[in-house]
Amino acid sequence: MLAVFKNGVVEPPKELRSPASSQAVGKDKTPEQTLKDCLSLDPNNAFSLEFVNKVVMAYVPPRSSAMPHQRLFCSVDDMHCMFLGNLHNLCNLNRQYGLSKGGNEAMFVIEAYRTLRDRSPIPAHQVLKELDGSFAFVIYDHRSDTVFVALGADKGVNLFWGVAADDSVMISDDVSLIKASCRKSFAPFPAGCMYHSDRGLISFEHPMHKMKAMPRVDSEGAMCGACFTVDAYSKVNSMPRVGSEANCATWG
Repeated sequence: MLAVFKNGVVEPPKELRSPASSQAVGKDKTPEQTLKDCLSLDPNNAFSLEFVNKVVMAYVPPRSSAMPHQRLFCSVDDMHCMFLGNLHNLCNLNRQYGLSKGGNEAMFVIEAYRTLRDRSPIPAHQVLKELDGSFAFVIYDHRSDTVFVALGADKGVNLFWGVAADDSVMISDDVSLIKASCRKSFAPFPAGCMYHSDRGLISFEHPMHKMKAMPRVDSEGAMCGACFTVDAYSKVNSMPRVGSEANCATWG
């Protein structure tokens, strides 16, 4: 899967950018070229959605039934989700949210996001902690122009993010797609963390602690985009609320 966010839809931490990207040998691919490469992995079944030249989401089905994790795509009421992995407690979660027992993980994640967005007093980190399994997902809410990304804490699946030469932010489980356009300005998305347009990057495992950038050097000795980890010695002062005063959900 591949998501491309243009024109400031996603504001990544500044440490994700590496000055070594401009010094790398060879020519990097544009996000559009990388999108074509992604779709070419399964030209008969892969597809992409583009939203007003701001966001592109590309979905490539699993190439083998032997793959350990499923890939899912779901769209509901202008909310679009790409999901990678498995939730062991999906049946219980569907029952808890009043959903059909036949619903899959992507459907559940969209409904959980909708609940958080519209009416839930429960903070996002608490909802994510209830997910038992290996998972990663990217949600784009077209109506509110909001992005919500999360990666499970067990490191059972991988997710990468980076910044392309045109400042597009790219997210994928395929690191080769990220490297093609982002060069050195990329890093693994931190496990046990979430990104939300209103809050930025936080740990849903330790939401009261700030995140800190950790310098990262590749095998060639070049400085890459930073990894991010929980700063055990630095706490956030408050958990800001989002939405109307009537909506007491917190994206943290």
